[in-house]
Amino acid sequence: MALAPTIELNDGFAIPQLGLGTWPLNDEEVARTVVTAVEAGYRHIDTAAKYGNERGVGVGIRSCGVDRSEVFVTTKLDGTYQGGERAVEGLDGCLSRLGLDYVDLLLIHWPLPQRNEFVSTWKTFERLQTDGKARSIGVSNFKPAHLDRLLAETGVVPAVNQIQLSPAVPRTVQRAYNAQHGIVTESYSPLGAGSDLLNAPVLGRLADKHGRTPGQIVLRWHVQQGLVAIPKSANPQRLQENLDVFGFTLDDEDLAALATLDEGPDAGIDSDVQGH
Repeated sequence: MALAPTIELNDGFAIPQLGLGTWPLNDEEVARTVVTAVEAGYRHIDTAAKYGNERGVGVGIRSCGVDRSEVFVTTKLDGTYQGGERAVEGLDGCLSRLGLDYVDLLLIHWPLPQRNEFVSTWKTFERLQTDGKARSIGVSNFKPAHLDRLLAETGVVPAVNQIQLSPAVPRTVQRAYNAQHGIVTESYSPLGAGSDLLNAPVLGRLADKHGRTPGQIVLRWHVQQGLVAIPKSANPQRLQENLDVFGFTLDDEDLAALATLDEGPDAGIDSDVQGH
């Protein structure tokens, strides 16, 4: 069993480069899936208060036979918990449901700029990190403009920015901004959930070339560019396949072919107007 390599964060902690996304699994489904995933070699589990499955994630972690310290756990606080002290209540609830003393990574789930509360929320996140309830703190769905304001008003750089990202929605500008500021980019929906991405002919050709599945080609695209990816699957075979992407390399020709899948700057979620 091979474990995914890790990427060092700007706070000195390290995040496994490939993890398990858990939306939209319920408590019962996710508990089973976490155990199966850990047995396959996963050491990174991603959940959120909004997903409604943190209890199941906690059950899975306690049942998996691996020490808590070896499993990197991420959760996120949505708009319910934005605005000053509400984040304290939010994380306490997450920890209670998870049955954990701390999370490895706590994220602001959405910027919700129209509410003008993400800066005060971030300042509370800083305190939660100091208190040891979250080892690393970061954001999700933040654009460069949101991050500019966060940095200008707090000076504290997020460890991670988790964004919708795939070859069809490559977020080149956002990735460059994150890299420039020492923020690790983490990809959610890395396989293009809800789209027809995996049926693209170019992926079929590359899968045949490398003796891999289209999904493995896409996940290799992510990890080869230094991204963290969190594909979701409850299928044991797929879980193993998704983790088995570190034994081959895409060449320049392959990467150029994958670049043709880019659907343009307006593709994907717009977090100035979407979120919860």
